[in-house]
Amino acid sequence: MMKEKPRIVIILGPTAVGKTDLSLDLASSFDGEIISADSMQVYRHLDIGTSKPTREERNRVPHHLIDIVDPDGEFNAALFSRLAEGIIRDRHGKKNIFVAGGTGLYIRVLTGGIIEGSNPDEDLRRSYRGELEREDPTALYERLRELDSKAADRIHPHDTVRIIRALEIAELTGEPISEKQEQHRFREARYDCLKIGLYRDREALYRRIDSRAELMVEAGLVAETRKIIDMGYSENLKPMQSLGYRYFIQYINGKTTLEEALRSMKRDTRHYARRQMTWFRAEGDIEWFHPDEAGPVKERIDTFLKRGRGGPRIAPERLIP
Repeated sequence: MMKEKPRIVIILGPTAVGKTDLSLDLASSFDGEIISADSMQVYRHLDIGTSKPTREERNRVPHHLIDIVDPDGEFNAALFSRLAEGIIRDRHGKKNIFVAGGTGLYIRVLTGGIIEGSNPDEDLRRSYRGELEREDPTALYERLRELDSKAADRIHPHDTVRIIRALEIAELTGEPISEKQEQHRFREARYDCLKIGLYRDREALYRRIDSRAELMVEAGLVAETRKIIDMGYSENLKPMQSLGYRYFIQYINGKTTLEEALRSMKRDTRHYARRQMTWFRAEGDIEWFHPDEAGPVKERIDTFLKRGRGGPRIAPERLIP
């Protein structure tokens, strides 16, 4: 066991907000390395559609947990946390660690651990997903409210992943997930964390999302999608059904036009960014900055790394974007 808690800086925010550029700048300025907290960048061969840092960027600053599993391999939050913990332990006292990404669950599990409960039950999850397809999408949320009103208050009615997990735990263990969360909250944190959230005005963020999608297509996203399929990977794999690829699989299969595939990608990426912000706002311990505020961010990080949380009190407006 380490006597001193490692200090880690987490750079988070919605997709396309500017996490990559700022985290590179910060890691360069503070002699750091970056752990990617992106659930899709772990997969090999999926480069353009996941907005991976370029090879030049990874040569500039060491990155971890990128290109570590094939598209048909298993990866989840628990494995991410275990691997990231090993990296943090190995680099503790040698390098400053920056965790950068937008997968909120990965960040939550890394900093707070996994709530003890049941192992995932795929049959039960398929049953829930089937109900979502057959019934009103709010039906599962209303069932959760009946079983665990505290959990329902914390979960967005459209956050089907968290709704299904809460129902799963309640059904398999007989104990509401909210009670497990209350018990879990009192465990000692593994790290001394500073969470820096990045935000932009909604319209500005949406313009960046649309522009990035267009640049992905220009950079060869369709060819990349076709290459992965030609390598023998099923188009039904989880990473191939992610935002960057599923619409272009439909295009390759002649089920839609390129224009419609791009339009759908833009639309659903904007929806995804909105869900990310809903998740992050619920965390409550994030200090928010605009990506252009590199100077204030560096000052805050410098204080944190030198003094820990004993630094200056953050103004309330920094806590909620």
